[in-house]
Amino acid sequence: MIKRRRGNPDWGKLLPPVPSVPTEFEMQVARLGLTRSEYAASAALRRWCERNLSRVYVPEWLLHEWGMHVEANLGGPV
Repeated sequence: MIKRRRGNPDWGKLLPPVPSVPTEFEMQVARLGLTRSEYAASAALRRWCERNLSRVYVPEWLLHEWGMHVEANLGGPV
């Protein structure tokens, strides 16, 4: 009879690093070729953010700069 070990044998071991993946916002900024100081002045980025505001991450400081507000719908459909 083989004695079965209990528990997770990997408990306490370090997890491998998670690769960083750019956000949709970061990819759009790269497509437009903008630097951080150019974000607020870009009409193209503003239009993109207005269309995608409730779907993707947009930095809060930029939303504040443009006077945009996000509707918080954390509970999903009711």
